[in-house]
Amino acid sequence: MSRVRPTARGVGALVLGVLLTTLGLWWRYPGPAALGIALTLISLVGLGSALLAAPVSPTRTVRPRTVHRLGVCTGTLEITSVSRRLPVLLDGTDEVAGEPVAVEIPLLGPGERVKVEYRIPTERRGVRRVGPLTLRRRGLAGLAESRTSVGEIIEVRVVPRVLPVRGLPPGARRGQIGADERVERGGTDLVGLREYVPGDDLRRLHWATSARTGTLMIREDADPARPHLAVLLDDRAESYPLARQFEDAVEVAASLVNAALADGHPVRLLSSSGTVDVEVPGGAADADAGPVLAALADLQPTATSGTQSVPARDLDVVALVSGTGAELSPLLLEAGRASVGVLLLVDADAPTTVSAMGTVLVLRAPTAEPLLHAWDTAVAR
Repeated sequence: MSRVRPTARGVGALVLGVLLTTLGLWWRYPGPAALGIALTLISLVGLGSALLAAPVSPTRTVRPRTVHRLGVCTGTLEITSVSRRLPVLLDGTDEVAGEPVAVEIPLLGPGERVKVEYRIPTERRGVRRVGPLTLRRRGLAGLAESRTSVGEIIEVRVVPRVLPVRGLPPGARRGQIGADERVERGGTDLVGLREYVPGDDLRRLHWATSARTGTLMIREDADPARPHLAVLLDDRAESYPLARQFEDAVEVAASLVNAALADGHPVRLLSSSGTVDVEVPGGAADADAGPVLAALADLQPTATSGTQSVPARDLDVVALVSGTGAELSPLLLEAGRASVGVLLLVDADAPTTVSAMGTVLVLRAPTAEPLLHAWDTAVAR
């Protein structure tokens, strides 16, 4: 749908034309009157030229729809001129989260087809509404312009960056009694159930659930030698004096979850406010960090107090991620409940340090990268 309106130049020309015409006729000065009439006619002709539909056929796409923070997300505008004689001059503006993004469109020759790519900003996490893209064409002498909306409003989800990190330390499970014995006998842990699909091993049927539900259910098992990882992310606003500290904390949590799942470990992500509680079984063929990254994409600091506790069955390895504004005592107590407890603090004013407070290992670094490097050297050796 096209919208036509005069530009500031067009409004000025029309007002001046009407004024000169009126004064010239009132005072009987033919020169100013003729100039006023000419300006008025030119303004009307410019407005009329903008009423004509732009002789182009545009399409716009945005890929990918899910992208890591600071990753590449590209809008693509394909536009074809259907004019047979005259070139077409356009400029475009796409809207991303309420902010304009300029789209530079070259001069289109008759029948020419061009493909223009432009960057969608991904500096901030969350769902970014993109669109509609607006094409603007100026009329005669730039006195009027028409605007045409192209493409629908789409949503691009910006998830946290996933940085390289080694994973979990080796060790016995604490959350599963008798895990070592089952390992020696080749046992596994039940971490989930799903519906049977043709080709599944019938020996993995979970008969109790199948009988109760009337649907064949297959066990999702995990190696009991692989410890659970629980990541407790402190999302209280008071814990982060600087906004960028929270972004680093989110990226640390996302990176640890991704590394653990890549190694087949069961993972649970929790936020201190309780707004996030995502569990992903380890060892499954389709296990990935997608649900966790989606949950972290929309997470923002809250004004809540207190912190959520990690369930007892996830107390193998607990990584508690926080900032320098948090009170350390309750965090240390929570991390100390685990077989391996690690407190990771984002401290913009401190160098990277590794220390111990009781049974809890405390890692401190100014940003996510050195904090994860400290994890590699002190935890996942």
